[in-house]
Amino acid sequence: MAYRFTDEGWDRWRFAGLGLAALLIVVVPSLLLLQISRDSVNAANWVAHTQAVSARLYILQADIRDVESAALTLSKGVESDALQQRLRRADHVGQTLDELSSLVSDSPEQLVRIGRISSMLERRMALAKEIAAAPESLRQRELIEEMTFNYPVREIAIELQKHEDELLARRIAAARQQQRLSTIVTWSTLAAQLLLLGLVLWLLKRQVGHRTRAERRMLQASARANSVLQTVREPIVLLDAEQRIILHNAAFAELYGVADGDANGQLLQDIGDGAWADPIVHQRLADVLLRGRELWDYEHEQRGIDGLVRTMLVNARRMPLPDSDDEVVLMTVSDVTLQRAVQLRVEELNRQLEGKVEQMAEVNRELEAFSYSVSHDLRAPLRHVAGFSDKLSRHLGEDADEKSRHYLQVIGDSARRMAELIDDLLVYSRLGRGAMRLQAVDMQSLVADTRAMLDSNLRAEAGADGAVRDVQWNIGPLPILVADENMMRQVWLNLLGNAVKYTAGRERAVIDVSARQLPDGSQQFTVRDNGTGFDMQYAGKLFGVFQRLHKASDYPGTGIGLASVRRVLTRHGGRIWAEAQVDQGATFHFILPPPAPDAHS
Repeated sequence: MAYRFTDEGWDRWRFAGLGLAALLIVVVPSLLLLQISRDSVNAANWVAHTQAVSARLYILQADIRDVESAALTLSKGVESDALQQRLRRADHVGQTLDELSSLVSDSPEQLVRIGRISSMLERRMALAKEIAAAPESLRQRELIEEMTFNYPVREIAIELQKHEDELLARRIAAARQQQRLSTIVTWSTLAAQLLLLGLVLWLLKRQVGHRTRAERRMLQASARANSVLQTVREPIVLLDAEQRIILHNAAFAELYGVADGDANGQLLQDIGDGAWADPIVHQRLADVLLRGRELWDYEHEQRGIDGLVRTMLVNARRMPLPDSDDEVVLMTVSDVTLQRAVQLRVEELNRQLEGKVEQMAEVNRELEAFSYSVSHDLRAPLRHVAGFSDKLSRHLGEDADEKSRHYLQVIGDSARRMAELIDDLLVYSRLGRGAMRLQAVDMQSLVADTRAMLDSNLRAEAGADGAVRDVQWNIGPLPILVADENMMRQVWLNLLGNAVKYTAGRERAVIDVSARQLPDGSQQFTVRDNGTGFDMQYAGKLFGVFQRLHKASDYPGTGIGLASVRRVLTRHGGRIWAEAQVDQGATFHFILPPPAPDAHS
């Protein structure tokens, strides 16, 4: 599952990061400055140390010069306590040399030089004392030459001083570097702290803005919710554990006549002049809050403040309050008095309708039995009329005049037409009465069989010259569906037979058959021809029994075919309609719905 930061989580991580940044910016530079300060003090101490070495070296050189100059002066015979005192400094030169040695103890090179100076200086001081004690003579000159040339302390002191000068230069440069670094760190820290302060102020401003916008949105949402609550025309009320009203809308106040439109804090039973004083209602509402039982569509009769008795539909459920841990009961009230009266009236009408339906079913059964009986009972007299008409015609033979032969022909034709009517009526009766046998029916095969039969009839009706009507069949792909095969055969026989019949006057008849599936799974079939068509204002009569839109002398038929088609499609749950223009052909559409899983006849 992908993890998504909420605003609260993002704020928590953001402030944690900000605190870490503040810690790094404050603590790390402080530690760095402390270290730089220590390094600066250390560098300053090393500078002072180098300067102390130089001072001791200078004192050592001064003492040497004082001792040697005092020795030379005393060797000339000059007597002076000051000169003797300066000569005695030769005994303290070793102490100065020890101090210098302790100062340069961290440098092996300098210690070596100090050692060389110490070995030379001891002899040089001894020679100075001998020179001071010896009178001016050749010996004195030798001592001075030995002291000056054999023990050159000055060169070593210069090397020692040069080394200390180099150390002093490096240590001064290091101290300045530490000072520059301290300055950079100080200003960088100041800039980072100012940036951090600006970032903190910006985040605080943004946070305040977020909070302000959130509070504004909450206020707007609360105002919208309250507006919706007050606009809803269904009474709504919130009740606490004691069934005191916490919140209600205007519809509740209007229905129960709450003074000033505010019933908050009042007991429910005190509202509406005792409309809610029923203890059963109180017990059910208590169960909703204490046991979590929801109250659904509870009908409660109330007498309103106008004195009328109303049937109220009560729904209630427990819900938590968003601003506290308490739970309340949300109750809605609907006035279903009118709906209840309408429901009772509908139930009464349904009972009456059921009686009428049963009566109609009985009438239909009687009519079908009557039509079946009549159809069978009429067959024998018709056969007698037709048979004796033929016998009479043969009996008269050539003796019958023209009028007699005409009468006999009319009698025979009428008997045959009556027989056709009876046959079609029997078919129509069976289509409405017989049980349906649903199975998979290949509409393509049914149409092909029907076309073959109609083409055979056309060839049988060919004239004396053997000319057969030219019919162009355009049959598209047709589906396989669940239906009664015999009934569907009757549908195609009537529709395609009508198309052939009513295109008789065309030089070339064109009959189109197609099908398409509708979005709901139904199949729509279409049969189109270029025949005589009909006037759409008479389309309502098209599917009635014995209804014809053309003269029987122009187009033969009984007027039951399309009625039979509609009866079959109705039994299959479908429907049929037609579109046409006079002398422009006709188009018949019918729809068969998909079979239900438990389809039966």
